[in-house]
Amino acid sequence: MKTRFLMLMFLGWMAAAVSAQESYNILTFGAKGDGVTDDAAAIQTAINRCSAEGGGVVLLPRNHVYMSGPVELKSNVELRLEATATLKANPDESIYKLSAFGENRGEGMLWLWAKDADNISITGKGTIHGNGIAFMGAELEDSYELKPLADQTFDPRPHVLTLTNVQNLTIRDVTIKEGAYWTVHLIGCNEAVIDGINLLNNLKIRNGDGIDLDHSKNVRIANCHITSGDDCICLKNRREFEQYGSCHDIVVTNCVMSSRSCAVKIGSENMDSIYNVVFDNCIITGSNRGLGIQNRDEGTVTDVVFSNIQLDCRLWSDVWWGKAEPIYVTSYPRANGNHKDANWRFPKGQIEGRCGEVSRIYFNNITALSENGCFVGGDVPGKVKDIYFNNVRVKLNYPLSIVHYSLSMDKRPCKGEGFVKVDWVELKKMAVPLYTENAIVDVK
Repeated sequence: MKTRFLMLMFLGWMAAAVSAQESYNILTFGAKGDGVTDDAAAIQTAINRCSAEGGGVVLLPRNHVYMSGPVELKSNVELRLEATATLKANPDESIYKLSAFGENRGEGMLWLWAKDADNISITGKGTIHGNGIAFMGAELEDSYELKPLADQTFDPRPHVLTLTNVQNLTIRDVTIKEGAYWTVHLIGCNEAVIDGINLLNNLKIRNGDGIDLDHSKNVRIANCHITSGDDCICLKNRREFEQYGSCHDIVVTNCVMSSRSCAVKIGSENMDSIYNVVFDNCIITGSNRGLGIQNRDEGTVTDVVFSNIQLDCRLWSDVWWGKAEPIYVTSYPRANGNHKDANWRFPKGQIEGRCGEVSRIYFNNITALSENGCFVGGDVPGKVKDIYFNNVRVKLNYPLSIVHYSLSMDKRPCKGEGFVKVDWVELKKMAVPLYTENAIVDVK
């Protein structure tokens, strides 16, 4: 009798477990998976049903290409892509109607997105394909041109994955590739894990950020391979989302990155505070800039640790910001000549901004091979302070093809002159090749 009772309990538990992970196969909801038909309606129906019935797995079966327009993810849904399954963005620009930045329609639209949701997962060995080249102009030697826009305040390029105010988020194992704009954008998210993904963007596509953590907190990124024309991983606080507060308690470990811009960037857009951040045990290869803090707004950046990192930086073309600086820590007021800056980067009603303090930044056990030295600078003395270099080794890689090598550090975007000339000979004399401007740096 006891054995039978235990068996009934086990069967009941198994039934509950199966029910909790009920599967919703998108093929049964009308998806074709032929790579031509737009399957967005079928995928959306499956997601809606799954969420309404308490949650489960929305399954994209293997051996299919699912072309799709915009899709909204919902609470308690795991979007699972089986191996050889591909979810691909529909190249028809006219179907992307919702802006990735709210009222700001000048910087791309939504494709896969969620807002004000809980317990969302994206998993599996399949591929999410942003179809990036379809949204670009002509291919140049170093980049793709952007298509001319009739209306400069509207950019139809879709972001791949935009998650706003999502609590308990998991992105695991999938391959995400060929984004036309930002790829994985977390806005105001809390308790997120991104683990084991391959994020493989075209290195010629501008604005092709890898992972952007925007006003997000308690995030762990681990075991990822990221290539991106723009920043691989970027922490920021955009003004459009100020209601979500600061960006903090972020850990990034065991990642390999390559970028034509900055592999790791903190700031660029920062109207709040960024703090309690760790980047550890990472490799950066072939990047235009390695580890960057680029504060251009009134927000602050404090208590950041970079440790156990190998860097390989080289100078790419002027299409990309950076001059092969392996370490870059700056705070300068933003330039005010760009329409986007005037409309969205500055506080409402203002046409000029200010920059906040950068302090308590630690670089420990960093090894770099680069065509330039490190740069730490601010607009006034004391703005950038308590910057610590401990066991930082930078080997300057002299480009043999250049007889008279002239170096400069890149301060863009900033008010005034965007570049600072640097003496190569003087850099070569330093134990750690480093140029500073109004900054306090401790080198050991």
